[in-house]
Amino acid sequence: MAVLLLPAGLFLTAFVAYPLFLLLRDSFYEVSIYAPTEGVFVGLDNYAKALTSSRVLESAQRTLNYTLIALSAEFVLGFGAALLFDALGKRSEVLRTIFAFPLMIPPIVAGLLWRFMLIDNIGIVNHLLETFGFIADSSDISWLGDRDLVLFSVALPNIWLTTSFVALVLYTGLQNIPAELIEAAKIDGASAWQRFRRVSVPLLRPVIAVVLIIRGIDAARAFDMIWIQTEGGPRFASEILSIHIYRNMIRYGNVGEASAIATLFMFSMVIISAIVFFSIWGRGTSQS
Repeated sequence: MAVLLLPAGLFLTAFVAYPLFLLLRDSFYEVSIYAPTEGVFVGLDNYAKALTSSRVLESAQRTLNYTLIALSAEFVLGFGAALLFDALGKRSEVLRTIFAFPLMIPPIVAGLLWRFMLIDNIGIVNHLLETFGFIADSSDISWLGDRDLVLFSVALPNIWLTTSFVALVLYTGLQNIPAELIEAAKIDGASAWQRFRRVSVPLLRPVIAVVLIIRGIDAARAFDMIWIQTEGGPRFASEILSIHIYRNMIRYGNVGEASAIATLFMFSMVIISAIVFFSIWGRGTSQS
């Protein structure tokens, strides 16, 4: 058994454990990307700079806002689609297949597609809004140029791309709920809403926890879809932590400071994921 696990262990060591070790090590050094072997040990200075930098804190806030926007929309739309599929039963097979199409599109292609769709003057979104009388001119809304709208705008490709994933996972969870429990609730006189709230949702807690954790982490670390649309602009209004880390490390060459920010980001994701896991999955287990 140990021999069979050896290739996977070597792969994880080479491509996960070793890079994480380098990340943690560099976070304690002042390292330039132009001279990576000439690092100077600075202790916790990089962490102090990260935690007191207004730009880092603003990027963290934008990361949280972006994640909440994308995750909330995906979960609500995905749960609604899953309930529709469950109600339709076998008749939803074709609809489920069509609904899964966006999952086959690479994120960078989705970002590029939505960038052209959202461009004011020539974008199809503003053209449709003007055609149906919602706006007077196609240049009235600058989706990717307005600081108040841009975070929502760059979340649209993420929502469009991965809502189907949420829907299909939740639909699978709904299919695994024993029919006997639903029938027993019907016999007891429970309404459709009561069956959903008191039977379906509690049994879906593990699935909901997994969906929220996977999609939350994926949204928080988004880079390519945002970069291809705005590169973090206008005036850093869509610069989330992943883009800030990239700029700090690749463009500015501050490997140590970027590593410290990335390390804090990673541990924050672990803590938040643990809270979600124990508050949703753990709560459901204790109640059962």
